[in-house]
Amino acid sequence: MTLEEIARAFSSHRFTEAEPYLADDIEWVNVGTDPLIGKEAVIEECIESAEYLEEVRTDFREFRTIVSENAVVVDSLADYTEADGDVSTVRSCDIYDFADGLVIRITSYNVEV
Repeated sequence: MTLEEIARAFSSHRFTEAEPYLADDIEWVNVGTDPLIGKEAVIEECIESAEYLEEVRTDFREFRTIVSENAVVVDSLADYTEADGDVSTVRSCDIYDFADGLVIRITSYNVEV
């Protein structure tokens, strides 16, 4: 996968596609929370997110990427519809830093709009 494909997979919640490209010592900073350090911690969070998202319909209204030599930025706007019909609209920006084809850091900004 290209760096852009890896970032797009992770940001669109297709975590298992991106998993092989996570560095063992990856750091995931979800701004406003404690950072996750290490591949195991990131995968555990992805599993929890995927379980939650199984019950939620996700509709991306916007999804764009900006690619540089060793970084990819994914900016998105998505509607998350719960089983009871409640909808949350979230604006997200994920910044992926790469080294040797692996994600070494993710910085995520998420806000409900």
